Amino acid sequence: MRVFVTGATGFIGSAIVPELINAGHQVLGLTRSDAGAASLLAAGAGVHRGDLEDLESLRSGAAVSDAVIHTAFIHDFSKFAANCEIDRRAIEALGAGLSTPGVSGSQRTLIVTSGTGPGIPGRLRTEDDPPFPSSAGMPRVSEEAAASVESPLVRVSVVRLPQVHDRVKQGLITYLIDVARKTGVSAYIGDGLNRWAAGPVLDAAQLYRLALEKGSAGAHYHAVAEEGVPLREIAESIGRGLNVPVVSMSPEQAGEHFGWLAFFVGFDMSASGALTQQRLGWRPTGPGLISDLDQMRYFEA
Repeated sequence: MRVFVTGATGFIGSAIVPELINAGHQVLGLTRSDAGAASLLAAGAGVHRGDLEDLESLRSGAAVSDAVIHTAFIHDFSKFAANCEIDRRAIEALGAGLSTPGVSGSQRTLIVTSGTGPGIPGRLRTEDDPPFPSSAGMPRVSEEAAASVESPLVRVSVVRLPQVHDRVKQGLITYLIDVARKTGVSAYIGDGLNRWAAGPVLDAAQLYRLALEKGSAGAHYHAVAEEGVPLREIAESIGRGLNVPVVSMSPEQAGEHFGWLAFFVGFDMSASGALTQQRLGWRPTGPGLISDLDQMRYFEA
């Protein structure tokens, strides 16, 4: 299968590309830089020039492919709402490209990336729960846009990501580390018992491949290996790594300390991946989040 991957040189995309190639798929990777093109060629992938705001490049890349895996997103949270709208338009363009006569003459596949989102009081968020509603505070509309391009020509599914990690990056936790490094303390809010779901990056890459090969139209899949790691444990691991004090902060203190990140730090974002494992046969085997954090080289990061 010929697969167009957006974000192909990013944290998750760069793990997806070899996962697909090793499984016998052809990969066309989106990149805007010479360095990105070189890394794609070295991995055995094709190069497609463009970016998320070049809608024609997205349409044309999708049009010559059997499937699209969309992982690209602009992670500038100072312009989060604007970047969510860029993502919406990108998904619509990818859907339009896939809606042209297919290279194989059959229905083509679009896999869109979202997040597991805030937890549900009293239970874990599951794959069958609807997406967290978009709002001024949480304006991401990836799943809404994905649903809008579903058609007899385009089979759409969604991979929801928790805090995806290795020993270099860990989703939002990477920003927690930056705050701790700058302020000299590793902090959590209140008792720190709110939890964040997590999953290793190589296991997440495998899930995208399984969703491509075995996924169902309209399905949601959770790349969750650990249902919830308490924020206090995360802060303590960061404190050990940076050799800084670990402190609890009140919600009132958190806004000044964490900045935009305070909106997320206070959330419980626990989630289950049980249905994904059952439906796709996905079996995450990578290290846990705390293990990766404990083995980071903090002063080289």
